[in-house]
Amino acid sequence: MKLLALAFGCAALLASAPAFSQTTAVAHPTVLLKTTQGDIKLELDPQAAPKTVANFLQYVSSGQYAGTIFHRVIPGFMIQGGGFDAKLNERPTRAPIPLESRSGLKNITGTIAMARTSDPNSATAQFFVNTADNPKLDYPGLDGSGYAVFGHVTEGLDVVAKISQVPTTSRAQMEDVPSTPVLIESATIVPK
Repeated sequence: MKLLALAFGCAALLASAPAFSQTTAVAHPTVLLKTTQGDIKLELDPQAAPKTVANFLQYVSSGQYAGTIFHRVIPGFMIQGGGFDAKLNERPTRAPIPLESRSGLKNITGTIAMARTSDPNSATAQFFVNTADNPKLDYPGLDGSGYAVFGHVTEGLDVVAKISQVPTTSRAQMEDVPSTPVLIESATIVPK
């Protein structure tokens, strides 16, 4: 009888609890990248990588990415952008952010992650989209730190694939630069 009463008590408690609503969950912002190769829509994960998402959204809101290019394209690996214009002039950035690679998110095909130098806490504006599963980039990775994934492509994976296949060359002491620039025309936060 005590077990039955406990069961009824739990059922009553659950019935009186407010229903979970989408408004109580952390929103997953969506960003649209319009490129010269087509549109790419990204869904970001602020629960897993709050500082990284906030940083990326600040750059989107400030117009940082408009007029930048995908300056590093390696087929079967990733496409990287957000830091240089078509003449390979580097855009100014804000201070680097702390690395959030321990979130459990993996560098798998279609995810977006922050680019950085050998210093784990050096990510600023540059990002990359994985065009293959890249487990060596996951925490702890080859360098003990990994790379912070903060979202994934929801539309335009075909565009990402197209960009990953453009011919590349060496320019201004940089390798894997598309021969014809792949421009990010705009980056905007898309209302849901």
